[in-house]
Amino acid sequence: MDSRVALDLGIIKIYWYGIVVTLGMLVATYIASVELRRRRLDPNVAWDGALWVIGLGLVGARLYHVFSSPNDGSNSGWAYYSQNPLQIVAVWNGGLGIYGGIIGGIIGVLIVARRYRVPLWKLADSVVPGLALGQAIGRWGNYFNQELYGGPTGSTWWGITIDPAHRIRTPSADFTDLTRYPPDTRFHPTFLYESLWNAVGFVGLITIARRLAGRLHDGDVAGLYFIWYGVGRSWIELLFRPDAWRIGDAVPTAVVISAVGVAFGVALIALNRLKDKPAPAPAPGQ
Repeated sequence: MDSRVALDLGIIKIYWYGIVVTLGMLVATYIASVELRRRRLDPNVAWDGALWVIGLGLVGARLYHVFSSPNDGSNSGWAYYSQNPLQIVAVWNGGLGIYGGIIGGIIGVLIVARRYRVPLWKLADSVVPGLALGQAIGRWGNYFNQELYGGPTGSTWWGITIDPAHRIRTPSADFTDLTRYPPDTRFHPTFLYESLWNAVGFVGLITIARRLAGRLHDGDVAGLYFIWYGVGRSWIELLFRPDAWRIGDAVPTAVVISAVGVAFGVALIALNRLKDKPAPAPAPGQ
């Protein structure tokens, strides 16, 4: 039986990837509703608006994956989907690019804020802690699909083993070579690294949002999320992802997007701090 399948009902197969990702989305929505209530806003906005945020997030995540060009020797990404367009909707086989999901989710948040007349930055601050936790959960879908792992750890105990059918070929190494990389070779579980990073981020964002509530501006928590996730994704891509989609065979695409996200987060918090500066005193005689 395919290890990716949680339940085989004959004509219908339920995949672990779908179960884990769905759980992450439900948890993220629940956390958003709790945070909205804490900010004295209608918590039902989280559930009513989930269709927009999650729906557009999924579309964005899938499109990011479809138009990517991973360096894993699989000839996947756009090279594959342009020849097999019907496979674009086969999300149960994996293939959701988180940055595409974040971009789609941002569009969804903008729509929800306008549609339900909720202050945009209050809504964003309510959404991002749950987003971080949802990402931490959702990354385990990569474990069941045996994807998004790094190079060999060189250890006999740390790392995960990958079935030969799911091995990748990078420009620097062919992990499908079972002579050089036997079946018991352990690889870096990059999905785990990102999951733990996001879990810590969730705890940090929730703690800051609640303990410093009186000193934060609307948008500060959202800014911190972009900084935290961008930094974490960058070091994971640079250190552990030999198959990362790269710009000009140099810098991983996700690192470039992460840098933009970090810059946005820093700018957002900095602009909020400028609001605290007192207006300049009038000149004498004015």
